[in-house]
Amino acid sequence: MSEDRRSLPYSGRIAHASLRGQVEAASYSEGTPTRLAVPLADLCASPFGERERQVLLGAAFTLIDRREGAAFVQAELDGFCGWVAESALAAPQVATHWVAAPASHLYPEPQVKVRETAAITMGSRVRLVAEAGKFAETADGAFIPRVHLRVLGDWAHDPVAVAESLLGTPYLWGGNSHAGIDCSGLVQAALTACGIACPADSDQQCDALGTALPAGAAPRRGDLFFWPGHVAMAVSESVLIHANGASMNVAHEGIAAALARIAASDGPLQALKRL
Repeated sequence: MSEDRRSLPYSGRIAHASLRGQVEAASYSEGTPTRLAVPLADLCASPFGERERQVLLGAAFTLIDRREGAAFVQAELDGFCGWVAESALAAPQVATHWVAAPASHLYPEPQVKVRETAAITMGSRVRLVAEAGKFAETADGAFIPRVHLRVLGDWAHDPVAVAESLLGTPYLWGGNSHAGIDCSGLVQAALTACGIACPADSDQQCDALGTALPAGAAPRRGDLFFWPGHVAMAVSESVLIHANGASMNVAHEGIAAALARIAASDGPLQALKRL
């Protein structure tokens, strides 16, 4: 059993039934399927507390506990556990499509000139029920430009190209969207868009992804660099891409310069891994 709170479906009061006999809880529950019905929400360590990650429109969860208007959930995508506003949840749906563009909008009608109702981001999942010209209608009655959507299973093929589509996105601790993203959020977005399972945080990614390369190995496109608390992706043998607090956005950086700068501030490279 993992003792990492981030992946442990236990609210401190109610535990998922799979943990019976492994953790001592006031009660156990099989949980209830639910989904995120708003464009973006914070997943917090406590009800309305510190943000740990963000979750996107259509994300599927198992709901385990409720408290103070918040719901304790475990995300189907990566197993991450935390608290999200209960008002952001709705009955589950089987998604059919994902947002493949870096960003898009929801519209109340299938018209370009009507005022949008919300901004949505890459990786959001929706259930489509009809086509309307250049738009597609979701089961919730919103419209999305068809050109921004792909069928689930029709994945991108180059994680680096996906990451580069987010160049300039502002850095945001715990962010997972086009409005703001952090280092592990960028890697997760890039890999998930390519159909590659990816944990949420950089230490989890270092443990779960790829094969470690020997010291001094030349990086190639798509390799992952891991430092304590940070991750970046190789674009080429000499350039990487990452969401970082130095430039405060998603940016290219020379590998040699990044290795020296990050070693001076956070410590030496932990691992270079190849998917």
